[in-house]
Amino acid sequence: MKKTIQQCLSERILIIDGAMGTMIQQHKLDEKDYRGERFKDWHTDVKGNNDLLSITRPQVIVDIHKEYLEAGADIIETNTFSSTSIAQADYDMQSLAYELNVASAKCARKAADEYTVKDPAKPRFVAGAIGPLNKTLSLSPDVNNPGYRAVTFDEVAAAYTEQIKGLVDGGVDILLIETIFDTLNAKAAIYAAKKYFREAALPELPIMISGTITDASGRTLSGQTLEAFYVSVMHAKPLSIGLNCALGATQMRPHIEELSQIAGCYTSAYPNAGLPNAFGEYDEQPQETAHIIEEWAKEGFVNIVGGCCGTTPDHIKHIAEQVKHFEPRQLPVIELELVEQ
Repeated sequence: MKKTIQQCLSERILIIDGAMGTMIQQHKLDEKDYRGERFKDWHTDVKGNNDLLSITRPQVIVDIHKEYLEAGADIIETNTFSSTSIAQADYDMQSLAYELNVASAKCARKAADEYTVKDPAKPRFVAGAIGPLNKTLSLSPDVNNPGYRAVTFDEVAAAYTEQIKGLVDGGVDILLIETIFDTLNAKAAIYAAKKYFREAALPELPIMISGTITDASGRTLSGQTLEAFYVSVMHAKPLSIGLNCALGATQMRPHIEELSQIAGCYTSAYPNAGLPNAFGEYDEQPQETAHIIEEWAKEGFVNIVGGCCGTTPDHIKHIAEQVKHFEPRQLPVIELELVEQ
């Protein structure tokens, strides 16, 4: 019987994959590749809609997943960072949201199952990637009207519900609410997940939550400290809480250390390959990223590690090699006392 992800986390540090966009860019696809036959006459440009490739060029996505699995990833993320009706409105493809999630989940499922069969002692898991949206519930897009919001909580929750249904129907093992810059958006995703499983009468899938510290202040874009962010989402009882994107491993270290001390669940970290250069590209070499993350493992900060923007299968391979010698972070024993007032 396949081990659960909880069993694997109790035994070793798990590896999550690296950047999807970075790998897609290496294929140098053009507008025609993105459109495929089905969307050859679509009325807007679609190049850059990476999630669409799960429908029009699924083998490209499957092959990228396989590269990360070959590099040692235990968890691969679906190609669904923008697969909500709200985000897909940029391409006038709102109606495809559910289909995009099913297609992407199936691409990842196919690759993960192939590698699990090859080595049943190292099961591979599919995390349904739920991105932060291109609209925020906490901040106004109009500097002259601070109270204005471009979207409502109910609209965000409905969009996430549609995405979650597609991911579940496509066969994911985990839901990954990631790159969170606005905690209220994340809370809408959590609400949508809990409500979906309850109404569908299905067992809840584990939820991973990963926020984004945007600068040296140690706060999210919507202004929360790391501890405040954790307190805001801990009611979800996540499998893991962590950080990804925005920062390189060097800049992320103090925040990961802090998180490891306050989190009552597993911790995750998948930083960028350093900070971008003047051209928006990432220069940090795989061995450099791996060396920094090795230090985190040595200090007992992490349970799940991998890479975000700019990272490649080579980064993941080096990270996996460097952390395999270390024990995973132990969950704290937290005793809750009921105090009668």
